[in-house]
Amino acid sequence: MKRIFFYYLFIILIFFPVNAYAMHISEGFLPVKYCVFYFLLCMPFIYKGIKDIRIKTNKNKDLKMLLGLVTAFCFVLSALKLPSITGSSSHPTGVGFGAILFGPFVMSVIGMIVLIFQAIFLAHGGITTLGANTFSMGIVGPIVAYMIYELLKNRNKKTAIFLAAMIGNLTTYMITSVQLAIAFPSKDGGVIVSFLKFMGIFAITQIPLAAIEGVVTVIIFDFIRKHAVNEITELENIK
Repeated sequence: MKRIFFYYLFIILIFFPVNAYAMHISEGFLPVKYCVFYFLLCMPFIYKGIKDIRIKTNKNKDLKMLLGLVTAFCFVLSALKLPSITGSSSHPTGVGFGAILFGPFVMSVIGMIVLIFQAIFLAHGGITTLGANTFSMGIVGPIVAYMIYELLKNRNKKTAIFLAAMIGNLTTYMITSVQLAIAFPSKDGGVIVSFLKFMGIFAITQIPLAAIEGVVTVIIFDFIRKHAVNEITELENIK
């Protein structure tokens, strides 16, 4: 496992961003009623995620180290961004990788932790918009990624990993577009027109970023599978 952390340290040194700009849905950008709604909506998933973490790490203490790696991977990858639209930005998410290894509900907890740290220390996202960002990046994205991986893994594992990470990323931004469209409907056409506008703007930067995330996830997963065979086998048995 030590090799994994040395490898990850190398990734941090190369890719960790220097400048801090707003990302996800920014602090104070959503009306209060939506902030409260999304926060409450996340709670059942967070509860289930905490239970899953306890079950999986209690059976094998070494899985805590792998869970820490998943958290760090998600933190660094989702901190890479391209400006997209007012109040948000495009960036990889890193949640597909964790969903494949630990399941989707664990990533709801990891996603929220990552978003809290980014909001506090990097001024990315926000505390008021934590529920909305967690729902899109930490809940819906991982669920879709996990379902795609489970559906395709027996046909071609690398393709399954690539598509899971890529589509999980794109799903996150589809949900973000829905959230923004509901909060800020178009005067001409309402929510649907607003959603299509947000999606059209996001697509310019998000599609290539999602494809890159898919490739990176395949590389990282292949590396871990070679150097953490026991942990991967244990997780597969727990599922």
